[in-house]
Amino acid sequence: MSDKDAKTRSEADAELQREILKDRKFSLAEAIGRLAGPGAMKGASPVSRKQQAEAEIEGCLQLRLGTGCLSCVLLRHLRASPLLLNNYDQPLIVVAALVQRILDSDYLLKELVRETDVEWGQKYGERPFFETEGQAAHPDDPYTYDSVRTTLSQLIEALAVNGTSGQ
Repeated sequence: MSDKDAKTRSEADAELQREILKDRKFSLAEAIGRLAGPGAMKGASPVSRKQQAEAEIEGCLQLRLGTGCLSCVLLRHLRASPLLLNNYDQPLIVVAALVQRILDSDYLLKELVRETDVEWGQKYGERPFFETEGQAAHPDDPYTYDSVRTTLSQLIEALAVNGTSGQ
């Protein structure tokens, strides 16, 4: 192809592009896209690895625990966990590690239950039921130490059986 043909073609391409863009409204997103240049996102996901890991964790928790307050509080803990920051590629192993850490510590378990009770009270506009050591749990308390311990143990077992695939 000669220089003359190439020049004619590039002028025609430029004219076509001007015509296409003539009636289009210019936006900030378009400006950023133009700055990045053509093919800037080729082969890359527009979703960060952290967001992908968080989405996988959220899906696992909703599958295993439902959409209740315990799932919400655990997800909040996992998002802020240094374990996740160092292991985006293995998010469900992070879930298993954090849950095991909670199960291994009575203090962490009690704090998780307390935080979950607070979340439940805010969500439903009711006074939460806080468990007092040495006393029986309130019969209407949806999150007791024993129930949360059992739920988290079942989560760990499910992750272990499924090779932390979450399915």
